[in-house]
Amino acid sequence: MENLENLEIVVVLDNQDILSRVCGANDGNLKTLETELGGRVCARGNEIRIEHTDAAVITRFKAVIDSLVAAARSGESPSSEYVTALAGTVEAAAPERDPIREAVIHIPSGFSRVYPRSGNQAQYIQGMRSCNISFCIGPAGTGKTYLAVAESLRLILSKKIRKLVLTRPVVEAGESLGFLPGDLAQKINPYVRPLYDAMESLVPFEVIHRLEDMRAIEIAPLAYMRGRSLNDSIIILDEAQNTTKEQMKMFLTRLGQGSRSIITGDITQIDLPKRVDSGLIHAVSLLKNIEGIHFSYLHTTDVVRNVLIKKIIQAYDNEK
Repeated sequence: MENLENLEIVVVLDNQDILSRVCGANDGNLKTLETELGGRVCARGNEIRIEHTDAAVITRFKAVIDSLVAAARSGESPSSEYVTALAGTVEAAAPERDPIREAVIHIPSGFSRVYPRSGNQAQYIQGMRSCNISFCIGPAGTGKTYLAVAESLRLILSKKIRKLVLTRPVVEAGESLGFLPGDLAQKINPYVRPLYDAMESLVPFEVIHRLEDMRAIEIAPLAYMRGRSLNDSIIILDEAQNTTKEQMKMFLTRLGQGSRSIITGDITQIDLPKRVDSGLIHAVSLLKNIEGIHFSYLHTTDVVRNVLIKKIIQAYDNEK
């Protein structure tokens, strides 16, 4: 039997406040790091140490601790979610860069900062910030809608954007909502409910209600977007895999001055009738070489909703 020798690295922090922020409440951050990296992580006095048989894990540990110390020195109190994100991305990061901190979403009046949980999510956030049109394609549970809503709320509550427009294709009702009871908002509510769920998990309900009263949030079925020009707005098109080619073209050409569009979808869950091509798949193929449009791709490894979701997706993928 092979005898693997334990390796060890010790980080010494003389500042007790920095040490406390890095370790987290009841050493919660260190426990998270232990779970993510394996091995044994502990704090004793002013030292944090890890024991492991893999030198690469030791290197990752040092990189994560360096990032946590940098965050603590800037006045932040890193969360266990931040530690999880760092542990998953630090291998790909240049030593002088922390892509997770660069992509953090700080929403005014929000419950907490939103950290990307993977390098792909960090690239998605940076794409939303750097381009007026950004696409995100990935399976359920990868944070496509959640991060789009979080970044949109950051922009609107920091007064960088005037209005947030939420839209989805209403495939089940054939884009004809007249037979449903209630006004337009009541008719479309079941379809945009996931977007509202995301908002309610990010900011207090009173903030959402105030934005609605100010008409700073609008919900609309995709069919009602035709003929409009949206200025100084951020528009989220969710479940875009269920658009037709004509609907996608119509949506993309609604973009007015000072506006941005975020298009999210899962191309493995298309509900369109047979022989109808998905507008999302067509757009990705047609627009992929246009400068100023960003494409992000999330995968099963980026699933953050629930650990079981990842296993379910993998099971269905393996069946094909």
